[in-house]
Amino acid sequence: MLPDVLGRLGVDAPGALAVVASAVGIYLAFLVLVRVFGQRVLSRLSTFDVVVAVMLGAVAGRVILGSTPTLAAGVLGLATLFLLEALLGQLRAGVRGAALMNNRALLLMAGGRVLEANLRRAHVVEAELFGALRGAGVRRPDEVACVVLEASGTLSVLKRGVPLDPRLLDGVRDAHLVPAELLTAGPPGPPAPRRPGR
Repeated sequence: MLPDVLGRLGVDAPGALAVVASAVGIYLAFLVLVRVFGQRVLSRLSTFDVVVAVMLGAVAGRVILGSTPTLAAGVLGLATLFLLEALLGQLRAGVRGAALMNNRALLLMAGGRVLEANLRRAHVVEAELFGALRGAGVRRPDEVACVVLEASGTLSVLKRGVPLDPRLLDGVRDAHLVPAELLTAGPPGPPAPRRPGR
């Protein structure tokens, strides 16, 4: 009985190779699909999105482990996914790797103007955009300097008031659409010396 149990927990060499190949394949497919469908796929999830994510995990697990999952196959599959994540994390650390692996940040609002074409490109609906504005304490669109969809899928809301340093928008697609009056001329200089008695 014990050998039978151990046999069900283990994995043979061809099975191990199949697990590793399946894990690599499903990982790369996931990266490509996220790249195609955009960074919003990984941002805040609605209830429906959570259900879809659970189903995706079930499909991926079944593909990686095969028809008769074992403990050894599961550990090998997890180890392969962690190794791939570590390797691609090193690749993303470089400038070229980051450009290849990550979607660029995208401007969704410039001043008070909503960029409809960019909303469609990013698969963001206006209700999500307005929810982010409310979350940032914005009461009217004319309080907005810009809204950026970050590579992580989150929405960054920058308000008017203090001029924006253009360096904050480096690498943001369509950053040139932010009105010039909302930007500083350059990096701030040193603070002015304090006068005695002040």
